[in-house]
Amino acid sequence: MNSLQLYKKNQVETALEAVLIIKPDEDIIVPLAVGEPPALMDALIKHDNLKENRLYQMLSLRPVRPFNPSKVKLISMFLNKDERRGFYEKELDLLPNHFSDVPSILEEVARDYVIMATVSPMDENGYFSLGTNCDYIIPLLPKAKRIILEVNENMPYTYGENHIYISDVDSIIENHVSLPETPDIPLREEDEIIGKTVASLINSGDTLQIGFGAIPNAIMNFLSSHKDLTIFTEMLPDEIVDLVESGAVTNSNNPLKKGSMTATFAFGTKKLYDFMDHNEQVHMYPVNKTNDSRLIAQIDHLVTINATIEVDFLGQCNSESIGGRFYSSTGGQGDFGIGARMSKYGKGIICLHSTTKNGTISKIVPALANGSVVSTSKNDVDYVVTEYGVAKLRGKTIRERVEAMIAIAHPNFHDELRQEAEKMGY
Repeated sequence: MNSLQLYKKNQVETALEAVLIIKPDEDIIVPLAVGEPPALMDALIKHDNLKENRLYQMLSLRPVRPFNPSKVKLISMFLNKDERRGFYEKELDLLPNHFSDVPSILEEVARDYVIMATVSPMDENGYFSLGTNCDYIIPLLPKAKRIILEVNENMPYTYGENHIYISDVDSIIENHVSLPETPDIPLREEDEIIGKTVASLINSGDTLQIGFGAIPNAIMNFLSSHKDLTIFTEMLPDEIVDLVESGAVTNSNNPLKKGSMTATFAFGTKKLYDFMDHNEQVHMYPVNKTNDSRLIAQIDHLVTINATIEVDFLGQCNSESIGGRFYSSTGGQGDFGIGARMSKYGKGIICLHSTTKNGTISKIVPALANGSVVSTSKNDVDYVVTEYGVAKLRGKTIRERVEAMIAIAHPNFHDELRQEAEKMGY
């Protein structure tokens, strides 16, 4: 039977038909963000025979689905805005992780799991591409009990290690809907200042890990005149397209495939998805490769750029909770922070605004709030950047760190922070 015949054999008309092959007690795993299959996820709600199934998702871009908890227990590995509410209303639970560890964690805890994913149309050789994704799905495929695919012609076909062969697939539906896109994020003056400052720490020839958000966008706006940059990151955002078109990015130092950029997922707009489609400059790899601190550490002149919520005098970063309540999750910040620390000529950069709530609360704090999560330890933080400057922490004593952190806090809080430092014996 050829690949087209296999496709027709496994194709069903409705998403409900596809998910009915899932049995009670079987776990379900879906890709993060754009790779989550919307029709299949919605159909699960109508699957009456599920019981004590667990559904693992990460950075879902859609509202929390109203599963009956006796049928489906929803577990997130990175909270979105809707999941934050859902977590505290006990609609779902949160699984702590370093992003690089997700495949091994799921291999350990998931029972008889089924994988569901959005994919590009099948190619002439019988392969589907996970398109914007590779993440933790590919490492889990060999042990999957069943694989259910949602084929979407809008999903770009990408290269790398993110393909699924038709003979491994149990059920297929087609659902050609628009892919989720990032909202427009207006840049504030502080973003522009931080962006320019961080760009000045990046040299031509460096390899970059950079994420999503206003500050990363601002940084990339100041990199177009750089030369010979390589992108080795976990997530590709829209601004990467501009950097390639400006000539700043050549990817000549990529350890996995020279001449191509490396990522494990992408989240942007149609501009990014069109750029990725059948583009040999883009290669997608599993997260246990892209975020492997041991591999990252082998990349010379690596610059990692991550955001945080607050930083204390010691340099400890809380990147996932506000006031002791979960806001997001760890993601790959720890993976890249450790890798950058061990990289020859590497730089690990943490960015944040100096204040929040219209300047009424300092984000440079004497100690993290009670119940806060330490996402990145003080020993893994190199540079901290606000709109008031750069604190180079690596190699500094405790008291030198305190001075450096106060210097990049908002001036309105300098006296208060100094008084607290005195009380703490710093």
